[in-house]
Amino acid sequence: MNFSSGRIWPYAIGISITLVFGFCVTTVMVTSSANIQPSELYMTHYQDADANANKLIYKRMAFDKKYKIDYISNSMSENESFITYKITDLNDKPIEEAKVIVATSRPETSEFNQNLVNPTVENGVYTFSGAKFPKVGVWNIMAKIDIGDNSRYLNIKADTRNSITYEF
Repeated sequence: MNFSSGRIWPYAIGISITLVFGFCVTTVMVTSSANIQPSELYMTHYQDADANANKLIYKRMAFDKKYKIDYISNSMSENESFITYKITDLNDKPIEEAKVIVATSRPETSEFNQNLVNPTVENGVYTFSGAKFPKVGVWNIMAKIDIGDNSRYLNIKADTRNSITYEF
């Protein structure tokens, strides 16, 4: 084969196309087998949250015009912790009839996910007992609060090493 006469270009183009196609197939195969965790920011898959983003924002705005939610848990431990929220109206009158669901998870894995239901309610303070945090570090604490037709999500990042929490 004499490549000096300009016949190398068809071979180079053919090899390049084959390599690009091979890299594309390899990328799809590797990423489809990766352990990617779905986003559960709104206690649903991110596709559903994206499709209903405006509805979720409007619901939060309507909820915040009537009610206040405070995450009042002091600390977390590995064995058994209490997750506590205080729900009041804007005049600081306790709300007793809210439906609250809490889910906890680690940011990097769904292995330790737990759902907490049936809190004890006293004077607008909703307390979930039995929460366990088997790994030291940061945890997501997500709550869905329903009061009649109003609903809101409250997402907290908490750390077992200190009592600092923040909403995200």
